[in-house]
Order: sequence, then C-alpha cells, then structure tokens
Amino acid sequence: MSPRRRLALVALVAALVLAVGAVVVRQLLPAGGVAQDVAGPVLLVPGYGGDVRSLEPLAAALRSSGRRAVVVPAVGDGTGDLRAEADRLARAADDAIAAGAPSVDVVGYSAGGVVARIWADDLGGADRARRIVTLGSPHHGADVAGLGAATGACPEACRQLAPDSDLLAGLDEMPSGPAWTSIWTGQDETVTPPESARLAGAVDIEVQDVCADARVSHGQLPGDPLVVGLVLRALGERPLEEAPAPAECGGLRAAGSQALGAP
Repeated sequence: MSPRRRLALVALVAALVLAVGAVVVRQLLPAGGVAQDVAGPVLLVPGYGGDVRSLEPLAAALRSSGRRAVVVPAVGDGTGDLRAEADRLARAADDAIAAGAPSVDVVGYSAGGVVARIWADDLGGADRARRIVTLGSPHHGADVAGLGAATGACPEACRQLAPDSDLLAGLDEMPSGPAWTSIWTGQDETVTPPESARLAGAVDIEVQDVCADARVSHGQLPGDPLVVGLVLRALGERPLEEAPAPAECGGLRAAGSQALGAP
C-alpha cells in the first residue's frame, strides 16, 4: 500500500473512531449534562408581584421532605421585565452550583414558570436544571394581561404575559435538558384560559384529572395538599413520565398533607 493510501486509511479510521466516541458520549451523558438521580436544591420562583409568602408553604413542605428549598426574591416589586427575574434566578442557580450542588430543581409559580423558561432558554438554565415544574403558569398568555396591555394599564411584566407578546412568542416552548412538568387547575380564575398552562412536551397535569373533586384556585396552588404531593412526585428520584392516574389521588393528597404538616 502506498504511503498516501496508508495515510488516507489512517485518517478514515480516526474519523470513524471520533464519530463512534461522540455517539457513546452522548448516550452516556444525561440530557443537558445533568444527572437525574442526584438532586440539588430547589429554587422556587414567585409569580407576578413577587410575593414570596405565597411560596412559603410549598418551600416548608419541601424542607420537611428532606430537600433544601430557597424562594428566590423578586426584583423590585416583581412587575418589571421578566428577563430581569430570569437573571436573578440564573445568579441563584450559579451560586448553588458554585457551592457544590450538582444541579438545581426549579419550581415556578404563575409568572415564575415563564421566568424559568426564559432562564432555561436564554441563560443556559437548561444545562443546570435537573427538573423544572411550573404551577398555573401563563405559558401562552393570560386574558387579563392582554386586556391590560390593550388599555395601557399594566406594567412591563403584565404586557409580557399578554397572549402573543413578543417575549412569549420568542421563547422555546420547552428547552431540552431538564424533565419538565406543568401542573395547573381547571378552576384558575387568574390565568385564563387555564389551558394556557399547558406546555407542549412536558408532563401535563390538570389537578382535576387526578382528583375529580379537587377545588383549587390559582392562589391555592402552592399550598394545596394534592398540588404539593404532585410537586414532590415530580421532583422525586425519577422524573415523571406521565400524569398520575386518578387511582393515585388519595396517596398524593396524603403525601402532600404530611409534608405540609396537616393533621
């Protein structure tokens, strides 16, 4: 074999080895480079208006279940640019990972779920998050925000949450990497239509599909025993692959009640 042919053969073999190696590495690494079986802290992101107290029952329930849970404070009064809220979430996640956490889990309530998507899509969060759970989030806009935007009567975050806003239209529906779960109530009186909380590709859970007798308003989501049970399940050892069946209603409520410290 001539030296030129030998060199070409060596180059071809090397290229094949590199290609096979790349495939093997992609198969061995979890999505986004984050292991699903090792949990870090849970970062909770409040909704429009930035009321951290609304998430304290859920944060306390997570802590009682053995997780470290931190409510990320809003920027200002929580009605400004949602991208600033995503920046704050990014800093909280980076601080946790710099302190030794393998990754973070994120729970975004209401507008906080949209903030989590901005972080995952635009700020590298998809490579830092193990799980992302959204609660009653207006992923496709809320009618009340649309009305406010049309009349000029709402701040920037409100305008960004209007249906077909530039911000919502520019977001990837569900950035790959984390395991996503969207939990919402069909009785949501704030995010209307409630189906705006659906997230294509995520495990989509309407609480009434799990417990037909569930009476949960938008404001009750973070402290409802069924919702807490669903969040605990979504953040468990293994990611959810599908919505829990109605047969699991009682068990999920009981787990949530126990974590909340209810009698």
